[in-house]
Amino acid sequence: MKTISIICLIAIFCIMPLRGQKEEKIVLMDLAHGQRMWNDPKQPVPNIGFPDSTRIQYINEELSKTLKPNNAKVVFLKDRITYNDLKRGNLLVLHVPSLPYSKKEVKNIKKYLNKGGSMLLVMEADYWTDLGKTNVNEIIENHGMQYGAQSRDTLVGGYTKKGVITPRELNITYELGRSIEGGTPFAFNNQTDEAFGVHKNLQNESRIVVLGDAMCSLYMTEWKGVEGYKCHEFMDGIYKWLLQN
Repeated sequence: MKTISIICLIAIFCIMPLRGQKEEKIVLMDLAHGQRMWNDPKQPVPNIGFPDSTRIQYINEELSKTLKPNNAKVVFLKDRITYNDLKRGNLLVLHVPSLPYSKKEVKNIKKYLNKGGSMLLVMEADYWTDLGKTNVNEIIENHGMQYGAQSRDTLVGGYTKKGVITPRELNITYELGRSIEGGTPFAFNNQTDEAFGVHKNLQNESRIVVLGDAMCSLYMTEWKGVEGYKCHEFMDGIYKWLLQN
């Protein structure tokens, strides 16, 4: 009887730490659709001039730092996106794709969002990608959001407003982004106050953030002689909000 009691106590002490541990969250990063600004640091870098291997290493390291407080890690998606892939993730990141998503992939992503998954979608001006060829608007149109024309802003720099994404106003990197219709605006360019960052709560606790400029998501804290842009704080706020679902 005494032996059984000791065994039970040992089992309880073994289980207790596990109960206190939070399940690690998974951020799914799409690399299968011509992403020119992001890559797996363990893979050869495409010979396109930007980014180089040093930049690839940097942005992945900075993203890891952003995700650590949220108990999250990155898993790269290197093939066509299936619903089975999406089911294992808490957040899907589509970062400046240059190739279209198939009808099946669009359907899978929509299903994922309807089932409680969240998404960060980042696009850029047509210098880096072609909005007409990527069909990302098909993914977000059901939620009342659309990418529009390239910005008329000729100045460098943007800002955020205090809200659920950033608890204070921030100066952030921006140049020649793309406008966004719908959602709740939280990031704006300096010249025309046009929104290039919006967020939205969906059903089933799903959340979406849509950005029309990639500079902060690439942790570019310096640009054209200006230093100190608050990209880390900006991205910390985005990922924290998206991973709260």
